[in-house]
Amino acid sequence: MLKQLFSVFLQSPCLLCDRPSATYVCQYCLQGLSKYQFSNEYRLRLQRNLSVFAWGKYDGQLKRAIACLKYNNKPEIGTLLGQLLGRAWLDSGLDRSLLKVTIVPIPMHRSKLKARGFNQAEVIAKSFCRTTGYSLNSQAIVRTKATKAMFELSPEERKNNLRSAFQVGDRLPKAPVLLLDDIYTTGTTTKEVTKILQQHVKVLGAVVIAKTDDKY
Repeated sequence: MLKQLFSVFLQSPCLLCDRPSATYVCQYCLQGLSKYQFSNEYRLRLQRNLSVFAWGKYDGQLKRAIACLKYNNKPEIGTLLGQLLGRAWLDSGLDRSLLKVTIVPIPMHRSKLKARGFNQAEVIAKSFCRTTGYSLNSQAIVRTKATKAMFELSPEERKNNLRSAFQVGDRLPKAPVLLLDDIYTTGTTTKEVTKILQQHVKVLGAVVIAKTDDKY
């Protein structure tokens, strides 16, 4: 009994529910996340000539986890999500056909990066790369324009919002690229970055934690 009490006392609160947990997120919350994980049937889809691999549906516990990561200053959640994404990628078998790949996270503008303290896409990407063994390049693309939040814009406004928002960085990868982001909605950001990078290096597609619709 005493040993059990000490075990609970030494554990840290779950980042999502505050229950005592030996890991960043407790088993209850992990089970909640798993309810939104896509089956293999929905995980990989072609989105207007861009292959998109998504871990799960942007809803419920997964949506809450991403919000906690971004707005509650909990980058450890990004580490967990990167592991989950990496394991799903390896389980899919897609890594066997891509022997050498560079992962490029979607960048943030320096003003937003300063305010938040980290780029959630880069946090997820680092963990994804540790899990898969792929190389990480966070300097391949730079966000030069502070854009408005995309969720409140129409499709046409999103395109205008991102016009001239990115440029090629100082360190371009030689290996084919997989872009990585936290959420894929209309794909406007991913497509804009792809268009710029494709002029210099092959972009194979994108990997994301969440997609807004499971029938895409």
